[in-house]
Amino acid sequence: MRSQLTTLLVFAFIGAASAHEFHVATTGSDANPGTKKAPFRTIQYAADLAQPGDTITVHEGVYRERVSPARGGKSDHKRIVYRAAPGEQVAIKGSEVVTNWVKIQDDVWQAVVPNSCFGSFNPYNDLIRGDWFEPMGRKQHTGEVYLNDNPLIEATNLTEVLKPIKSQPLWYAKVDATNTTFWAQFKGVNPNEQLVEINVRQTVFYPQKIGVNYLTVSGFILSQAATPWAPPTAEQIGLIGTHWSKGWIIESNVISHSICVGIALGKYGDEWDNRTESAEGYVGTIKRALTNGWNRAIIGHHLVRNNIISHCGQAGIVGSLGCAFSTITGNVIRDINVPSQLSGWEIAGIKFHGAVDVTISHNHIYRCSRGIWLDWMAQGTRVTRNLLHDNGSSCEDLFVEVNHGPFLVDNNLFLSANSLRDWSEGGAYVNNLLAGKIYPDHPQSRLTPFLLAHSTAIAELKVTQGADDRFYNNIFVGDDQTAITSASKPNPKNGGYGLWVYDTDQFSLQTGGNVYLNGARPGSNEVNPVVLSRIDSQLKILEKNGQTYIQFNFGSEPDRASTVLVTTKLLGRTKVSGQPYKNADGSSLKIATDFFGKQRNKFNPTCGPFEKPGQGDFKIKVW
Repeated sequence: MRSQLTTLLVFAFIGAASAHEFHVATTGSDANPGTKKAPFRTIQYAADLAQPGDTITVHEGVYRERVSPARGGKSDHKRIVYRAAPGEQVAIKGSEVVTNWVKIQDDVWQAVVPNSCFGSFNPYNDLIRGDWFEPMGRKQHTGEVYLNDNPLIEATNLTEVLKPIKSQPLWYAKVDATNTTFWAQFKGVNPNEQLVEINVRQTVFYPQKIGVNYLTVSGFILSQAATPWAPPTAEQIGLIGTHWSKGWIIESNVISHSICVGIALGKYGDEWDNRTESAEGYVGTIKRALTNGWNRAIIGHHLVRNNIISHCGQAGIVGSLGCAFSTITGNVIRDINVPSQLSGWEIAGIKFHGAVDVTISHNHIYRCSRGIWLDWMAQGTRVTRNLLHDNGSSCEDLFVEVNHGPFLVDNNLFLSANSLRDWSEGGAYVNNLLAGKIYPDHPQSRLTPFLLAHSTAIAELKVTQGADDRFYNNIFVGDDQTAITSASKPNPKNGGYGLWVYDTDQFSLQTGGNVYLNGARPGSNEVNPVVLSRIDSQLKILEKNGQTYIQFNFGSEPDRASTVLVTTKLLGRTKVSGQPYKNADGSSLKIATDFFGKQRNKFNPTCGPFEKPGQGDFKIKVW
C-alpha cells in the first residue's frame, strides 16, 4: 500500500511538469511503473494517476472493470486521452465469465454465483424503473446473460425456463442473502465449453463525480453494462457517459449490449430523480439544472464521432441538458430496442432534451424503434446529412416534440415508413428526401421553454401552437394506393405523404420549391409545387458488401422546381422566440452544399438532398 501511495504522489508531482503516456496490458501489474515494457494491469489504476495532458494507452485484450476517471483535462488542448493501442483490439466489459454450469434437464443449466462477485451492486436484484418507463406487465432487471456475446431473454419465472425452448433461449435468476442462482437455456451446447457472461457492473466508462472535463475515449470495444433507465428527470448513466461535464471526445468505439443506454451525455443525479413525471416537473428539473451550472461555459460541447452503437434497450445516445452545444457526427446507430425489449417514452437511436446549438450530422440510423427524437428546447439545433431507414413501423425517423425553434433539418434521407412526427413549431425543413408519412399534431397543451439565443437561459414558457414551420426544396415520395383511398380532409393521427396533412386552421407554413411524387400532395397554400401523383420513383435501399445505396428514378422533376438557395434571410424569424435561423456560432446561415458536401447552384439549387444527380435510373452510395 505504501509503495502504491508513493507512486501516486510521484506521478502527481511529475504530471504537473510534463505529459506522460501510461501503458496498460493484461500481462501487466499495477505495481509496475506503467511504461510500455512494464505496463499496469488495470485501466483504473492508470486513470487514478493520469493528469491533464497525459495519455493512457491500453493494449490488446479483455478488461473486465468499470473505469471511473479521477480527473479530467484542463482544456481542449490539454486533455486526458484514453486510447486503444493502434491496431490492437481492446475490449472493456461490464460482465464476468461464468463456468460452473450444471445441467438440470434437456437444454436447461444452472449456475450459482456468490454475491461477493457483484459487490454493492447486483443487477439481478435491480429492477428497471423510472419516469416514463412502462414495465409491460412484467418485472425486468438490469442484468443479462450472454452466450458467445449474444443475449438471452429474461423469463418472468423459473417455470418458463424449464419448458422446451420456443423461439429465443431464456434465463432466470434468483437472489438470496448469499448467492445469485441462474437457470438458463443453452440449446444443444455445453455452456462450460462456450463463452457465457453475466452483467456485473452498472457501467463501463463513467466518472463517479461530475465535472470531469476534456477526456478523449478512442478506439475501444465497450459492451455488456447493466445500465439503468435514463429519463430526462434523473441522472443518465450510460455504458459510457460524461456525467455533467464539458468537452469529451468519444470516437471510433464499438459500443453494444447496454441494457438501457449506450452513450449518455446527460444530467447529474439529485433527490428529485424519477419523481417528476410531468411537464411541470421537467420545468423544475431545468431550473435546478441552471443553478447547478447548466450553461455553455461549463456543460456540453462534446464530440461524439465515428462510433458504432448497437443493441441497446433504450437509446443509442441519450442526453438531457448535458448534450447542449455538442456535435454528433459520423456514427452508425442500429438495432436499438429492436425487438422491443423495453417500453416507455424515452426510446430512440438518439434522444435529446435541451439540444441547444447541437449538430447531428452524417449519421446512419436504422433498425431502431425510432430514429432521432428532439424533445424540449431544440433551439439552434441542426439535423443535417443523416441517413435514416428501416426504423420502427409505428414510430418515425424524426420526432420533434414541443420545441419552439429555431431549428433546422436539411439534406437528410428519411426513408422509413414514417418520416416526421411534428409536435413543434419554428422548424425549417430544407432539401430533404421524405419517403414516409408526416404526422403533425398541434397544439400541445404543455408550457415549455424557449431560451435566449445560443444560451441556456429561459426566456419564457409557451404552449406549442404549431403555426410556424418552413418547408423548402424538399422531395416528398408517397404511396400511390394510399393517395387514392385516403380521405381528402387531413387527420394528423393518420398522417399522410406530403404537406397536405397541415391543411387545418391552426397551421401556417412557409413553403417553396417542393416536389411531390407518387401520391404525395402539397399543402393547399403552396405556390408552384411540382406535383406528379403517378410518378413512381422506385425508391429502394440496397445493402451490398457493407455499403448502403439508394436506388431511385426521379426523372427530370427535381430540375423543374422553382427553388432558391435557403438562407437566414429567407427563413426569417420564429414567431414565438423572435429569433433568426443562424449557425451555432451566430453567423448567418446558407444551405450551400448537398448531402455529400457538393456545392449547390446558388441561383437554382436542385431540390432534395442531391445536387444535380442527373436523370433516369440512379444508384448512389450513401454510406
